[in-house]
Amino acid sequence: MAAFINFLVNNIFNQVPILIGIVAMIGLILQIKPVEEVISGTIKAVVGILIMLAGTDLFTAGLSSFQTIVSSAFGITAPVAANTLDNFTANFGSIAVSIMALGFLIHLILVRLFNTGFVYLTGHLMWWISLVITASFLEVFPTMNQGWLIVVGAILIALYWTLQPRIIHKYMKKVTKSDDVGYGHTSSSVAYLAASLGGYIGKPEESTENIKIPQRLSFMNDITVGTAFIIGIILLIAVFFADRAVVVELAGNLNFVVWAILQGLRFAAGITILLYGVRLFLGEIVPAFRGISQKLIPGARPALDVPVVFPYAPTAVLVGFISSTIVFLILMVIFGVTGYATIVPSMIMLFFPGAGAAIFGNATGGWKGAVLGGAVNGLFLAFGQAITWPMLSNTAPELAVLADPDWYIITWIIVGISSLIKSLM
Repeated sequence: MAAFINFLVNNIFNQVPILIGIVAMIGLILQIKPVEEVISGTIKAVVGILIMLAGTDLFTAGLSSFQTIVSSAFGITAPVAANTLDNFTANFGSIAVSIMALGFLIHLILVRLFNTGFVYLTGHLMWWISLVITASFLEVFPTMNQGWLIVVGAILIALYWTLQPRIIHKYMKKVTKSDDVGYGHTSSSVAYLAASLGGYIGKPEESTENIKIPQRLSFMNDITVGTAFIIGIILLIAVFFADRAVVVELAGNLNFVVWAILQGLRFAAGITILLYGVRLFLGEIVPAFRGISQKLIPGARPALDVPVVFPYAPTAVLVGFISSTIVFLILMVIFGVTGYATIVPSMIMLFFPGAGAAIFGNATGGWKGAVLGGAVNGLFLAFGQAITWPMLSNTAPELAVLADPDWYIITWIIVGISSLIKSLM
């Protein structure tokens, strides 16, 4: 049984293209589509995901370089973990896998029995959240019975996957102008806050996509050109303050100016590829999922990863990333000067949740809401990292650096309630 669960996790849940392909294929078969349409729809859905992931990989590599340069420019060194994530995964990865597999089964049962509306399909986050839950429980109860840990963890993770897309869906409909897909991502807390607060400071008709800019800067209206231009400038500024050895190591034989410009262009290319992949895969998964909705889980829709909202406000993606990064860097300096904490900029988390929050904020508050959404994410990640690192010091503190906002909330709830229970025992 353990081998079978490991096979499912490694070859299906953690392989998003395979998971989406299976879902699309089942949906089309349930609609009794002709064989040629089943094959075509399945392959297009998988290829769309692969294109999206290729774009993500391209600019994620750029984000990694960006993070190294920015950390060097600010003289920040990541705190050293006494216990590493690799060691934790090696010792307790099987528990996390079991929580993930059992939790997904419970999730499907809950969606089917209570018609909750959304099947969570963001496979890689299923794994990370199961690790967060495992680490959080073991932090308070290091000798907790593994069976109880798996059962309780699976129930909690199933409730999260079931409720999270449903809670935020009223704002998801404002973003997508449809009821076809849900938002299945661990940035839902900041996205919800951004959408809730956006209307107080701006108007949806003042969208980032409608911003009037001077003719000489009209090229910024194109997300590809605007991204390359802004990211290139930010990197050019950062490399002047970064340690020379760090810059030389990253740039290699290239002049640092040429390297910075190329990084901006690669980042823009990654965004462009990602957006194309999202459009292709959405065009297939939404109609294919109708078969599952009609035959297996009535009324269900797919809850998908954060890039699914990028095409609806691509300019807000960049606004959110910049706003999120600025707020985080300001707090990073303040924390360092005051001695409160040493935090490091995790650019991937500043980008994806920041972009998602900005898009939701933009849907209710226009460009001001988008700026607010990014700022909320930067604020959440800074304080979340500072607070959560010591909370997971005995298990996997690196999860605090790799975290999306919802990870922090889950950790705080589990550790807080578990500590209260332990004190009463």
